[in-house]
Amino acid sequence: MANVATNVSTGKPAVSGAVYRAPIGTTLPTDAETALATEFVSLGYCSDDGMTNNRDISDGSIKAWGGDTVLQYMESTDDTFQFTLIESLNVEVLKTVYGADNVTGTLATGIAVSAGVAEVEEYIWVFDMVMRDGCLKRIVIPDACVTTIAEISYTDNEAVGYGVTLKCMSDASGNYHYEYIKRA
Repeated sequence: MANVATNVSTGKPAVSGAVYRAPIGTTLPTDAETALATEFVSLGYCSDDGMTNNRDISDGSIKAWGGDTVLQYMESTDDTFQFTLIESLNVEVLKTVYGADNVTGTLATGIAVSAGVAEVEEYIWVFDMVMRDGCLKRIVIPDACVTTIAEISYTDNEAVGYGVTLKCMSDASGNYHYEYIKRA
């Protein structure tokens, strides 16, 4: 099989938005192009670092007397996504970072944030991208929660950003996330 240079691509955010979340129980998208349910909210711009996905698979082995490996097995799997939300004035971003119950108001009326101990909220997450030649890619995470917020910097020359790490939980089928790709 020959190498195909046109199969090499970058992943740019969709013009209409790239990062969305919705309450657990919202209908999951099952393709790359169908409009999202109205429960999905956009989290706006992300930093130019983009998004990373880390699939950490740990394996184990059983050895027989004498040292031969006789069984190789998967011990654990973690699936995480990292990105930095930079719309620091977006109420939905603040709810993602601090918890929905800890953020009230609007920019017009005034936003109040309570940064304390909050239960980790699980959501459905969707990432929409455009790849080479207009191909659409959608990553759907049926259940994930924010497990880490990176250090927040307030400086003259950088956007205030919230570096988020999502940890995925497996769904009823044992999957952490789904990927859909289609030529537009």
